[in-house]
Amino acid sequence: MTDDRLRMTPGPTEVPESVRQAMGKPTPNPDLEPEFFERYRSLTDKLERVYRAGDETGGDDRDVVVLGGEGILGLEAAIASLVGPGDRVLCLSNGLYGDGFSDFVENYGGEAEISEVPWREPLDGNVVADVLDRHGEFDVATMVHCETPTGSLNELEGILDVLADHDVLSIVDAVSSLGGTPVPTGKIDVCIGASQKCLSAPPGLATCAVSDRAWERMEAVDNPSLYADLEPWRTAADEEWFPYTHLSSNLYGLDAAVDLLLEEGLEDVFARHEDAAKRCRERATELGLEPYPTDETACSPTVTALSVEGRATELQQAVLEDHDILLATGLGELEDDILRIGHMGHNARVERVERTMDAIADVLG
Repeated sequence: MTDDRLRMTPGPTEVPESVRQAMGKPTPNPDLEPEFFERYRSLTDKLERVYRAGDETGGDDRDVVVLGGEGILGLEAAIASLVGPGDRVLCLSNGLYGDGFSDFVENYGGEAEISEVPWREPLDGNVVADVLDRHGEFDVATMVHCETPTGSLNELEGILDVLADHDVLSIVDAVSSLGGTPVPTGKIDVCIGASQKCLSAPPGLATCAVSDRAWERMEAVDNPSLYADLEPWRTAADEEWFPYTHLSSNLYGLDAAVDLLLEEGLEDVFARHEDAAKRCRERATELGLEPYPTDETACSPTVTALSVEGRATELQQAVLEDHDILLATGLGELEDDILRIGHMGHNARVERVERTMDAIADVLG
């Protein structure tokens, strides 16, 4: 069966044929056979290269683990493993997912303090420094690198420096940026990615790059969760014992997807995303559409969010029905005010952006 639909959504993204084929191969028993553990260790070595690609921040290497669950498992596991009852957590937010961290914090007994800036603006290190000076000590801080609902990419290095100066551990949601643009992993204590975004593998796996001081803190936190507990993963691969049966076929698919990125060269991958994003915004300007972020330098190279003032669902349906191209709308209160084009992973190609914008031009016309 052929499928000619073009899915230009900000995840899950198009899965290349070689990745689908890898998932269909016979796999060893993930609990018993040494071949699987060897494959897992090989994958985490490759993922370390992806996490540190383009990262000029320095810092020690991070241990990378792969969890059996969609990206949100990584977000919850980071909180569950680092936040105990009464711990103070600063949730930096300029979007829906930034706000969402506070729910995890409260679920695990922490005290969440949300520091929010308008959703059309990027996070600001000066604001963070002021909050820390005025509100006292925090144990952990959370933030989002790429807010896909609004198409914003936050510059995090200055913020991470401020947090380090105040001895605050950092958790970063890089689910929609990892593999599409450099991530300052060397300054992040737990950096979370996922298989279904820029890596262009199917949903089902979360990745976490963890610092030594994050591992040390986990030893002191009484985590009530079994599945959402990162601590056992520190030695699981070396001891050849996983906390639960791993998703072997998904892991083989992710391995093939990462191979594609490394074969292309990560600098070229990042440039491809930048080119696709630039062309998308150029075509949008020609059509009289503006990106949702007020500062163009804060626009993400992996997703473009366009302000369409109450027409998002109408445009989404028309593009799908007339051109067989799937786009996304906004989320929450912005559902009908933002039309989102995902140029991430396998779909970060100028020719696919051109086809998509031609379709939007047609339905607008």
